[in-house]
Amino acid sequence: MTKKPLAEELRPSQLSQFFGQNHLLHQHGLIPSTLENKNPLSLLLWGPPGCGKTSLARIYIRSFTAQTFYLHPATQGIPELKKWIQDIESMPLLYKQNILFIDEIHRLNKTQQDALLPFLEKGTFSLIGATTENPSFHLTSALLSRLRILTLKALDDDALKNILERALLHTHLDLTEEAKIYFLQEAKGDARHLLNNVESLLSRHSEKPLTIEEVSQLLSIKAPLYDASGDQHYQLISALHKSIRGSDPDAALYWITRMLQAGEDRDFIARRLLRIAVEDIGLADPKAQQITLMAWQTFERLGAPEGDLALAEAAIFLALSPKSNASYTAMQAAQKLAEQTSHLPPPPHLINASTSLLRKMGYGKDYLYDHDTPEGFSGQDYFPENVERQNFYHPKERGEEREMKKRKDYFAKLRDLLKKRE
Repeated sequence: MTKKPLAEELRPSQLSQFFGQNHLLHQHGLIPSTLENKNPLSLLLWGPPGCGKTSLARIYIRSFTAQTFYLHPATQGIPELKKWIQDIESMPLLYKQNILFIDEIHRLNKTQQDALLPFLEKGTFSLIGATTENPSFHLTSALLSRLRILTLKALDDDALKNILERALLHTHLDLTEEAKIYFLQEAKGDARHLLNNVESLLSRHSEKPLTIEEVSQLLSIKAPLYDASGDQHYQLISALHKSIRGSDPDAALYWITRMLQAGEDRDFIARRLLRIAVEDIGLADPKAQQITLMAWQTFERLGAPEGDLALAEAAIFLALSPKSNASYTAMQAAQKLAEQTSHLPPPPHLINASTSLLRKMGYGKDYLYDHDTPEGFSGQDYFPENVERQNFYHPKERGEEREMKKRKDYFAKLRDLLKKRE
């Protein structure tokens, strides 16, 4: 027989063996109260790898006297599930409680998810799902509305320590205290990775406890929790953006380093940095766009890892730049008015009279050439007829926009003065 992996051998079978997720398992929590009532609910367990989703689901399911079908979309087909549903529907008195457990439920497509809805509606079975992916992105709203979503967290040091001690007792492996601490650090909240590392040391025979030096040479290093098309991809870039917007260069450097170490597409990072330069800094420091573009070009010429420094420097510069979203909000306001008045042509005096017919129609008439005025400014109205002059752009009193505000105020006063002269 094939020997079970250690993580499977030590999988907890009851809550007393389950460590972590105290926010879900406290005395008055949802799971204890459900177990007490002996009435299974449809649940979705969402959390990072190795946090205990599958173990908690199995403990929960075993607490009921129920027919259970375990489905893993990557290895099992829907036909087997259909046969199970037919069996429990044909003998309703025999199968009073039925539970369907779907691991990695995010792998089901929309049609497969929709196919579950009628049975959940009728109460044919309760559904327990587990996923590492953000359910709002991968599950339909109709299915989500029928599930209680429980969010699990990466395991803390206390939970990992209990799991490690249980594994060491089971395997008779001996570690120094420093080696144990190293174990916990390398696990990064993942119990499965922790137990896999314990298992990798079992062939190591030593009369003395293994030291941190010996362990560090033998352990596999846990890869960063990162999926270039999943939640981490969007969560980390959002954290980087907000850190820069909040003028925290150290946090910005931390998040961009996390992304670079995980192998994130550098063009994706550079594009977001350029967006930040335009959206969050804008005209408060026009150099921000130039420096970000130069950093992008530098990376394209140097490549990784040398070119990564250019992107990191751009992130630091952006974080310490004066911030203004005045251009961004001005454009949004202009877009709103443009949508409402897209049918209106420019006023006749702004349209070039390129033919005699257009001249007869009054196009170009009364247009004032600003350079010919004493102030180099005519103060004309450039909005469509019957649309009042708007004030979209409100420069901030920060950075280079201080100068923009002075110029805008100057032209506003001059415009009012010219109107009075008329």
